Amino acid sequence: MAGIQNYEVNRNKNSKGTNQLEKVKSVSKVKENQSKNVKMRNQMKKWTTFYRLNLHRFVEHYFGIELFFFQKILLYFMNLNTFFMLIAARGLSKSFMIAIFACARCVLYPNTKVIIASGIKKQAKLIITEKIEKELMQYPNFAREIKQVKSSSNDASVIFHNGSTIEAVTSSENSRGYRGNILILEEFRMIDEGILNTVLKPFLNVYRQPPYLKKEKYKHLTEENIEVYISSAWYTSHWMWKSMQSARDLMLKGRDTAVFSLDYLTSLHHGLLSKKRIQKEKESSDFDEISFLMEYENLMYGQNANAFFKLDDITKNRRLKNPFYPIKNIDYSLHKNKRKEKLKDGEIRVIGVDVALMGGNANDATVLTCVRLIPNGDKYLRKVAYIETIEGRHTDDQAVRIKQIFEDFQASYVALDCHGNGMAIYDALVKVMYDEQRDVEYEAWCSYNDEEMKSRAKTQNPLPVVFSIKAGSRLNHEIATSLRVNLQSSNIDLMISEIEAKDLLSDKKHYQQAAVEDKVQMELPFLQTTLLVNELVNLEHDIVGGYVKIKEKSGKRKDRYSSLGFANYLAKTLEGENLQQEEYDPDDEVIIF
Repeated sequence: MAGIQNYEVNRNKNSKGTNQLEKVKSVSKVKENQSKNVKMRNQMKKWTTFYRLNLHRFVEHYFGIELFFFQKILLYFMNLNTFFMLIAARGLSKSFMIAIFACARCVLYPNTKVIIASGIKKQAKLIITEKIEKELMQYPNFAREIKQVKSSSNDASVIFHNGSTIEAVTSSENSRGYRGNILILEEFRMIDEGILNTVLKPFLNVYRQPPYLKKEKYKHLTEENIEVYISSAWYTSHWMWKSMQSARDLMLKGRDTAVFSLDYLTSLHHGLLSKKRIQKEKESSDFDEISFLMEYENLMYGQNANAFFKLDDITKNRRLKNPFYPIKNIDYSLHKNKRKEKLKDGEIRVIGVDVALMGGNANDATVLTCVRLIPNGDKYLRKVAYIETIEGRHTDDQAVRIKQIFEDFQASYVALDCHGNGMAIYDALVKVMYDEQRDVEYEAWCSYNDEEMKSRAKTQNPLPVVFSIKAGSRLNHEIATSLRVNLQSSNIDLMISEIEAKDLLSDKKHYQQAAVEDKVQMELPFLQTTLLVNELVNLEHDIVGGYVKIKEKSGKRKDRYSSLGFANYLAKTLEGENLQQEEYDPDDEVIIF
């Protein structure tokens, strides 16, 4: 028993010693963990600071996204300036850069609110649905930061676990009320300057409020909000040109502003585009020199001092959204899609035709311009609904195509240049013609305003639908000045840009389900209008004998201008015949019976 008692006493003593030792070890371990935590926090602070100063390294190290050298430079300056502007050519992944920058900022700066706006309704949303949700979410570390991606028709947004968000909005009055710390403007050349100043910029009226700012000693570290402007080049008459110049001046003064401009050579250097693709675009008949200069060479285009048509007068008229589409020959033969639009009360439809018989030259193509004339007081509002070019086709083939479109468009008159090549087309039009593709016979036509031309028609009872134009110095002057006056007075509706059109068409089911070639045809009237605009601003003029003489630069074209000019002049003639009433002249003799 005594042995057992001695054993218990010794055991209790050893137990107390062990407990004390465990306590000492436990305290030591806590202190060690605290020390490790402090070190970890210090390391985290250092890495956070490092990555906030080197956003491109964060994207590569943490997200695991490999960047091109030019992308690293852009991200670095985009992050360190409160105003950043990038003017970049096609193929330089502008939308991808926006997505990477917005997400990296959201991860590194908790509770950041990013607003992405675009002049195109769906463009901002596509950055979220296509770039972030489909592309960037493939990277594991990137995906783990995302709590939710919303991509409904009314809500396109990204929500991060740390409280940051990215929201896509449209550039319109309906977007009022959003608030953010970073405003990113995608393709900002498409944004109205008034909407930018009154709706979008006020988004930045709040600042990110990290906890440290609540301490008095850190209040001077308030973060400035950021504006990011990204677009391709455009015309120097646009407000973006002055904005670019202002940003350049601030950058040269050492302000926190950065402006970058990159052309297609950057894409070639990094293999984003091939030389073959660039050359193909340059030689494309649907991609004129001015478009290539702006879209690929990334140069702002300005009209010269001798330009007869001013860009501002033209672009303000680009508001027409519904083009006319001719019936496909195959559909005509199968009796499909032959239902025609009902004309408005008093509406007249005309086609202006400038003729060329030999294809292949830059300034040699027959152009058909379809114009709806809508009565508006004593004037017709001209709606340029469709433009088509014909290159290198036989006289009879061109005549048949004119009659096809005449029927499809429900036109009443054709304004035709009957000088030179136009005479050959006229002689074909005055005959009865058989259309093999549609299996239909067209009646013979004749001039209704020129008896000499009318007599060239040998068929009995031809339709008097041709407005014959034989332009000399005086008539050319009237054609040019009349077109300029109607553009200046906003009396000519032109199709919206092809960029806006694609956004508009993308909502339509028939466009979504169409084959690629059919989509191209649906976009063509808008592209043709852009080519018309570029042609108009590139025309020069002289005054010869008191009359305006329009001239194109060497190797350039003016056939779209001529075609529209003929249709507009016919509209002016019809106004005098149909809409303008003769005023009472008190000097006239009055005869009383």
